[in-house]
Amino acid sequence: MPTLLRHGNGGPMTNTAEFPVPVGDLLGPVIRDLARRSGRDLTRWLDQVHRLGGCREPLRLTGHSTTIDAATGEVLARYSTRAEPHGQLLIRCGNRRASRCPACAETYRRDTFHLIRSGLLGGDKGVPETVRTHPRVLATFTAPSFGPVHRGPGKDGKTIVCHPRRTGPSCFTWHKNGDPNIGQPLDPETYDYTGHVLWNAHAGDLWRRFTIYLRRHMAAAAGLTRKEFGNRIRLSFAKVAEYQARGVVHFHAVIRLDGRTSGAPLAAPPAWATVELLSDAIRSAVAAVRIDAPEYGSLAWGRQVDVAPISPGVLNHKTMLTERAVAGYVAKYATKSAETSGTLDRAIKTHEMPRLHKMGIPDHTVRLIRTAWRLGCTHNRPDLAHLRLRDWAHMLGFRGHFSTRSRAYSTTLGALRQARVDYRQRLQIDRGRAFDPDTTLVLAHWKFAGQGYTPGESALAALINGGADDPVPPTSTDALPAPIDSRTEAAK
Repeated sequence: MPTLLRHGNGGPMTNTAEFPVPVGDLLGPVIRDLARRSGRDLTRWLDQVHRLGGCREPLRLTGHSTTIDAATGEVLARYSTRAEPHGQLLIRCGNRRASRCPACAETYRRDTFHLIRSGLLGGDKGVPETVRTHPRVLATFTAPSFGPVHRGPGKDGKTIVCHPRRTGPSCFTWHKNGDPNIGQPLDPETYDYTGHVLWNAHAGDLWRRFTIYLRRHMAAAAGLTRKEFGNRIRLSFAKVAEYQARGVVHFHAVIRLDGRTSGAPLAAPPAWATVELLSDAIRSAVAAVRIDAPEYGSLAWGRQVDVAPISPGVLNHKTMLTERAVAGYVAKYATKSAETSGTLDRAIKTHEMPRLHKMGIPDHTVRLIRTAWRLGCTHNRPDLAHLRLRDWAHMLGFRGHFSTRSRAYSTTLGALRQARVDYRQRLQIDRGRAFDPDTTLVLAHWKFAGQGYTPGESALAALINGGADDPVPPTSTDALPAPIDSRTEAAK
């Protein structure tokens, strides 16, 4: 039977069939195809799927590697993907979006949790335990109103009357969670779609300016010059972006004050640097930040700014805002994206613009995408060309990073990934299936060959991982894939 894969063109594979197909009709041909040469192909494919830890859209690589003794130059091992099923090696996609790959997104969420938590608790990952005594707050920054939208339940989970107005747009419905009308404009014809898209596009710059203004306002409140304040205080933060139901981003940020000394990079700040000083400066800095958008006007933060102090959980068991609770609260937003507002999780092509409604996108989101597309026309709006609005129309104009941190806040996501790689490699060395990287040199050449499973492979992988809609995420570092150069012996 001819293979179902597409080789060497770099195009994505198909994860689901475009029409209903019985699972048995998919699995039989796939199993025969994988075992066309010998049962070893099928066994190796199953082993690769197990190593992927539930990844839905694995990357397919072709290439080879050679392991050489660094001292003698002796070739210790060779590996080539030509010995793999279909001549390709599968590795995890590492996608952050839960809508694309729940397993890899769960790993990203856990990494973000540990990154946030280490900056609050200290005592690990290069952060001293003393940071628990530093002034820290959890702040939420929202966008302004671009027009009234349907409201859902309040923060306490209780349903409220949507918009019980006597004049103007009104709605007397009690919308429950999951109601598709939540976040949709009451009057789409008067909603400010241009301002909405431009605000998303400038949200990253608004945050950058806020961090500058925050330092200035704290220095002024403390009676110091900016230089004197910078020599004494370091502002550390970690933030994530989240889309609201109306399709606009807002930020959740953990902000911490550290002292600057020559002996300790994260020393305790002076006594005058208090949580109250930080909270007041955050509110005043938010009110002061402005950005002028061409042919539109001033863009600013919304009036709703929440600032809550973070207390050490072990010191005050009654507090609800403990370090672990904050880390979990912030990390859960790291894997969400614009598709939570009904848009696509990939860039939109020109030929797709006329049929957005047929793709299941809500009317409000369709208008936002078309507004971004119109503003992104470089011929008509050359002043907005730097925003690349057409490239980011699927993100409703927002092109910033969803998870960022200041340099001194805590560890990095790259360091956490490397720790898993090192752990896995030590396991392989202990089992005699890999060589010590300190005494060997790996020469490798890899080429991207595609991404994802065929429909049949996807169905078979779903059975292995416990169901297509609920893949089993990795629960330990041993379940994560090994680095490519440590698979040389395992591939034999």
